[in-house]
Amino acid sequence: MTLSRIDLIDFRSFTAGVFVPEPEGTTVITGANGTGKTSVLEAIAYCGSQRSFRGAPRDALIRTGCDRAIVRAEFRNKAVPTMVEAEIVPAGRSRTLVNHKEANGRKALSAAAPWTIFSPEDLALVSGGPSLRRDMLDDALGLTDSEGARAADETERILRQRAALLRQSGGRATADVATTLDVWDQRLADTGKILVTARERLVNALGAFVGPAYAHLAGVEGADVVTHTYVRSWEGELLGALRAQRAEDLRRGVNTIGPHRDDLVLTLDGREARMHASQGEQRCLALALRIGVHQLVVERTGVVPILLLDDVFSELDPARSKALVTQLPAGQCILTTAAPLPAGIEVAGLVDIQHVVGGS
Repeated sequence: MTLSRIDLIDFRSFTAGVFVPEPEGTTVITGANGTGKTSVLEAIAYCGSQRSFRGAPRDALIRTGCDRAIVRAEFRNKAVPTMVEAEIVPAGRSRTLVNHKEANGRKALSAAAPWTIFSPEDLALVSGGPSLRRDMLDDALGLTDSEGARAADETERILRQRAALLRQSGGRATADVATTLDVWDQRLADTGKILVTARERLVNALGAFVGPAYAHLAGVEGADVVTHTYVRSWEGELLGALRAQRAEDLRRGVNTIGPHRDDLVLTLDGREARMHASQGEQRCLALALRIGVHQLVVERTGVVPILLLDDVFSELDPARSKALVTQLPAGQCILTTAAPLPAGIEVAGLVDIQHVVGGS
């Protein structure tokens, strides 16, 4: 899969911008910090996910003073074109069209615009809260597991509906509230089981890739230095756990257990990486997770996601930068930088961000 062209209208700081990368190899976007380089990658990733990889709300993606932003991108898979058009609005319903038909769900978007990103924010995959790790797993399901991706979307919908009911109940377990909760609990239990099973399969499969990638990046012996374990937020069957937790859910007005509260626990040499690893170790582990997902997608689907590199080399020492260069997978790569690149990267194209901003 390759990106042929992307047009940005009122996206972030762009009034109008056009970016045309090289179809093969690495295209480098250069320019000073704060000039929009990362925003180009953010727009590409939005096409395949309908969200910012930086965790920004949708209204932050719209240029100040505008009521909407538009992103249009043409992708190609073995010369077959796919047009993705995203309309982003601050309030109401943003939408994304794939070949002029509205696309809903992780699988449809991921298939149209598959991507993998390495960015300085990836450190939070290890050091931050569980939601980032769950998002990484669910994004990977969108690329590798149709059933799991559908379950992730449906679970989100059910949790929103159940949470709305809990808030509206005012903490009172009336007969109507109890009956409706019975329905949502059964749906959450059924769909959540599918999602969690898919996540656990994914975590097991990643073991063959993440450990070796970390060992190479960190320059250590043994791929078994890394372990990752999926931890559920409940014990036993989810339906029974939801019923046991109902009084607390009603009191607090939130969903206190379920797949949205699970975590991926990462360890290095038997120590939980989030609490005990150094920042350098955490950064290597985050990169290894991204590499592992990318390699798994290629192995399972034969599709090579577009690789987005957001100024990652500025955060790595020379030895780890060199190790990452040798680990970069084949395929189209789009890289941003404000500093010289490490040795070993073959550049297919060089684009100044001012040319993107100017639309030329």
